Amino acid sequence: MGARCSKFSLCWFHSHLKPSVLESSDLENGGKNDRNAWPSFTEFSLEQLKAATGGFSSDNIVSEHGEKAPNVVYKGKLDNDRWIAVKRFNKLAWPDSRQFLEEARAVGSLRSERLANLIGCCYEGDERLLVAEFMPHETLAKHLFHWETQPMKWAMRLRVALYLAQALEYCSSKGRALYHDLNAYRILFDKDGNPRLSCFGLMKNSRDGKSYSTNLAFTPPEYLRTGRVTPESVVYSFGTLLLDLLSGKHIPPSHALDLIRGKNFLMLMDSALEGHFSNDDGTDLMRLASRCLQYEARERPNAKSLVTALMALQKEAEVPSHVLMGIPHETVPSTQPLSLTPFGEACLRLDLTAIHEILEKIGYKDDEGIANELSFQMWTSQMQDTLNSKKHGDTAFRAKDFSSAIDCYTQFIDGGTMVSPTVYARRCLSYLMNEMPQEALGDAMQAQVVSPEWPTALYLQAACLFSLGMENDAQETLKDGTNLEAKRNKN
Repeated sequence: MGARCSKFSLCWFHSHLKPSVLESSDLENGGKNDRNAWPSFTEFSLEQLKAATGGFSSDNIVSEHGEKAPNVVYKGKLDNDRWIAVKRFNKLAWPDSRQFLEEARAVGSLRSERLANLIGCCYEGDERLLVAEFMPHETLAKHLFHWETQPMKWAMRLRVALYLAQALEYCSSKGRALYHDLNAYRILFDKDGNPRLSCFGLMKNSRDGKSYSTNLAFTPPEYLRTGRVTPESVVYSFGTLLLDLLSGKHIPPSHALDLIRGKNFLMLMDSALEGHFSNDDGTDLMRLASRCLQYEARERPNAKSLVTALMALQKEAEVPSHVLMGIPHETVPSTQPLSLTPFGEACLRLDLTAIHEILEKIGYKDDEGIANELSFQMWTSQMQDTLNSKKHGDTAFRAKDFSSAIDCYTQFIDGGTMVSPTVYARRCLSYLMNEMPQEALGDAMQAQVVSPEWPTALYLQAACLFSLGMENDAQETLKDGTNLEAKRNKN
């Protein structure tokens, strides 16, 4: 089925890629098809982790907590060159190694692109250590409260809120709704600049220890009464994080709620964002924060409804996180620069206008040779309606009325009497023009299924993947499309 179908098959698309950039119907496996991307849970030896962290060198400490939560997190590197974060508990935290292993294994069974996933543990003698994926671009606290060159952009703050809600929804769906001490230090940024929730908070700091180590002014009211964390407590903490994102400061919820009730919410907004967001957007996010901070736990929204509310607020959804964050980004190293065709070049630049011109120019010549068993249906009114849908779609596409083009091409495709890779390609671009990259990717893949040796299908997949922020996969797909076209031109 062609060079890319083994990797980007439609079943893979529907099960993994569909929620990639913003949606979250299933973030398990996170759209990664690289086996090494999600290692299975491993029981490490103390020697391995000592070697990885330089003997738990103080030079490798990335965070440490005080007396209330005596544990330290180290950066390390395994023999296979994988970077890891190692959390070392104090000696008395988990006396029963079996309980520790059971809890770690349960958290380690989770796999999501919204989590800094737990990939192993160690329990030798008195030692209790957790091993997670290493996130190279610091914490939300650093980017929000202690930024040096630029404040975090409004679009990125909205994305952090959404990705965090998606992480909580995913954990809830897997029976891990409790998260201990959710705060701005628990949100980390991966190599692509995407925010992820640290898996360490899914386990307590000790079997019977306190769940909150931060200032009590930020803890849920019910925790102060009972000392227990509930899923609703986690939503309360999520509300305090929304306040952090709105204000760029760590403001006690009681103070923030007083300002909100007094209609003074603009006093809460980060002054560094002035002119970069609409008051309506600020109001919507503030309203969501105040719902999360309700005194009565039962009146707070659940993680699923948080995702729905935050999806509607997203801005600049097509811009990759590393761009919004101003983080340098490594792309896949290429042995030699690709010699791109004009179409490949347009897809690399995500120049949708140029892509439109090229698709319009080549018309339907690439549909020649596609088998369409029409038989007597050619003469039925159903067939005529289908052909009319395509004709109206082409007229709308030429006029750059992409919403109408989507509707007409959908009628043609749903008619089921003819198959046209070009119609899939045109609807794909129409979806991209309407900022619907997930749907666009589905069409680019369908075009390839219909016509496996058609480079245009691969080029469009690359454009969709660039739009989804999946830079590495996009570069690979672009390369495959270029190679396929070169091979075709030789024959």
